[in-house]
Amino acid sequence: MIEFSILSRDEVYKVHMASLHILEKIGLKINSRKALEILAEAGAYVDFNDKRVRMPQSLVEEAIRKAPATIKLCGLNPKLDILLEGGRVHYGTGGTATYVLDLEGNRRDATLQDLRDIALLTNELDNVDFFHIPVHPRDVPREVAGLYEFHESLKYCMKPVEGEICSKKEAEGIAEMLKVLSGGKKGLMKRPLGAVVCCSTTPLLWGRTGAEILIKMAEEGIPTIVGSEPQAGATSPATLAGTLSLQNAETLGGIVLTQLVNPGTPAIYGTVAAIMDPRLGTYCCGAIEVALLSVAATQMAHFYRLPVYATGGMTDSKIPDVQASYEKAMISLLVGLSGADLIHDAVGFIESALTYSLEQMVIDDEILGMCKRVFRGIEVNDETLGLDVIEEVGPAGQYLTQKHTVRHIKTEFYLPKLSDRKLREEWEREGAKDARIRAREMAHKLLEEAKRKPLGGEIDEDLLKEFDRVFEREVKKVLKGR
Repeated sequence: MIEFSILSRDEVYKVHMASLHILEKIGLKINSRKALEILAEAGAYVDFNDKRVRMPQSLVEEAIRKAPATIKLCGLNPKLDILLEGGRVHYGTGGTATYVLDLEGNRRDATLQDLRDIALLTNELDNVDFFHIPVHPRDVPREVAGLYEFHESLKYCMKPVEGEICSKKEAEGIAEMLKVLSGGKKGLMKRPLGAVVCCSTTPLLWGRTGAEILIKMAEEGIPTIVGSEPQAGATSPATLAGTLSLQNAETLGGIVLTQLVNPGTPAIYGTVAAIMDPRLGTYCCGAIEVALLSVAATQMAHFYRLPVYATGGMTDSKIPDVQASYEKAMISLLVGLSGADLIHDAVGFIESALTYSLEQMVIDDEILGMCKRVFRGIEVNDETLGLDVIEEVGPAGQYLTQKHTVRHIKTEFYLPKLSDRKLREEWEREGAKDARIRAREMAHKLLEEAKRKPLGGEIDEDLLKEFDRVFEREVKKVLKGR
């Protein structure tokens, strides 16, 4: 696949040097005494009074060298494991929405059952590669919602799971759950059955919770997506180059901390950059600039030889409509062409990431199937050039009955499951349904089928029971200490 880029080699280097200047001369504020002590001992310039950290270039570059270039993320079904290396593109869901647009058309608070349903539907969608915990259930105690999210997701989704954590106590509980499910710390190092997302607070701040989660995950060797969420024009410069430099500095600063705690810990370079609409002052994640920022961030991650977690498939539309489709398709395709390893938020999100939609998941799966066909390109060799069959058919012939056609027709074309290609008369006889209606019906059908079939994971039942016991113990521990 030819990778799409928007920055020249010289421009990548300029952004790199700008970020190093930010880290060394301006500095990050880190609201964690433990993180400050770790950085000071490693040679960073730390002002413990205002919690400002300035990182010399040598410290940053040494951390980049220690971070692994290849990371494996695993699911309950080993056949669905994914390897992050060399620009292999994987698309996944995103999180964490507060509302769902259910299959009856109601926008309402997300529940634990919604999370289970989305996980089960994800298992059925061929082009969705990983499960970023997509909704924040409102029917469980807020203090332990993260524990519930990981517990349900790891039980019901067979694909690699990742999610966000809101407190150090939750981080500790989730680490224990992951160790049990993976067969101990050694098992976790070999086949990590979960990854954690941890983002800075733009501009130039790592809060206490974020820093402590980074430290805890690094101590345990749990794969961690180290991200930054700038909003150009609001929390970062209005220029995309300025936003990119700021985001790059924040992400690198977090990666430095992970490598100081545990050299070689799996840290994934993350970006969740978006823009502010200057007319409304609103957060815009369906803007084409999101694609530009993600493509550029992917180039920066490739420059550092780090796996990258980038944003794709977002929309500001309130429903699964034409706007949602063109915004999602443009961003997902461009970011995929850049060779981003993990493209999150690409499935199901609507309404500027506030709402999650199962019917949109089905539409997005179709979009991603088309994107993946583009990535395959056109294979050119003696067989595919088809000179023998062209000679055999000759002028005014046909190719329908040729063996060459039989050999290639199923693999050469992307065959959509949702799109309608029938003649108008047949389409009308079947109810003249538009894509959204078909998507809703397909989501219903797939979800019902998923609920009837065994999940298909390869985790021992006794281990799953122990996983449940640890979850219940950690929930009680957090609620007791609140």
